[in-house]
Amino acid sequence: MPNTPPATVAASSLPSPASGHAGGVSNDEFRAAMSRLSSGVVLVTAQEPPLDPDDPRAPLGEDAGMTATAFMSVSLDPPLVLVSLRSGSRMDDLLTEQPLWAVSVLSQSQRHIAGRFAMRGRISDRLLFEDIPYTRGEASGAPLVGGALATLECSTEQRVEAGDHTLVIGRVLTARVPSADGGPLMYFRGRYRHLG
Repeated sequence: MPNTPPATVAASSLPSPASGHAGGVSNDEFRAAMSRLSSGVVLVTAQEPPLDPDDPRAPLGEDAGMTATAFMSVSLDPPLVLVSLRSGSRMDDLLTEQPLWAVSVLSQSQRHIAGRFAMRGRISDRLLFEDIPYTRGEASGAPLVGGALATLECSTEQRVEAGDHTLVIGRVLTARVPSADGGPLMYFRGRYRHLG
């Protein structure tokens, strides 16, 4: 019996949209399945551009930070990485106007930093950075967290809208491994964890 092309499948055999999305999976089912995928945890940071970009003496804006688990390497030549941002989030809005940003790969001892920058309805980012040791990236001006397993500074190459998220692809300008101590902070089944 010949295979039926997907385009000719009867509509009655497709899952009902009532079960979630047109594809048949509910938000809860999708979340549960994806929670079984472990991922590393990073802090994405950027500095707001000056209020007046034409005035080199204009003061820079505040620093912003966001915990991310959807971060990956894309290409070696050129060196590219990708981070997924919730559409309309502060970081998504900021990176539409600020092309320079940074990533700190968090260690297992930096769980408190991940939790702090993942909070909804949190206080201003300025206060969140107050007691965290960091240096400023030479290429991006963004905070690079002290004690991170690795740090990268990036320049946005491309933005891709994908459902309720924006995929930001960045060219890596600097990559450093300042610390070899400890293991990575991981995210699995909705919780921060560490290897071992």
